[in-house]
Amino acid sequence: MKDLKTRTKEFALSVIRLYTELPKTTEAQIIGKQLLRSGTSVGAHYREGMRARSDSEFISKIEGGLQELEESSYWMELLLDAGIISECQLINLINEANELTAILTTCSKNAKNRKGNSK
Repeated sequence: MKDLKTRTKEFALSVIRLYTELPKTTEAQIIGKQLLRSGTSVGAHYREGMRARSDSEFISKIEGGLQELEESSYWMELLLDAGIISECQLINLINEANELTAILTTCSKNAKNRKGNSK
């Protein structure tokens, strides 16, 4: 099983590859750049969280990563709904975003429980 550091980096690389395959239309490029920004920052938030000095800082970084995943999902939905790319081009990326969201949500909840129990 891959660790989260690897998975979030591979997610970012998949987003980069998708962006390079998008049509060169204005709308595709604008939405694509938004996805590029949010999708590549998930791993950065995770890595920052792993270096956190406290549970509160860890939670903040992980939840930042969750926000970026939610935003990435939004941009992918727009790419699909606008007919810019097909579902078969995005399905693996959407599934990975959903899985990463579930994993990071669990990480955040566990850290909140730890923090609450240490008081």
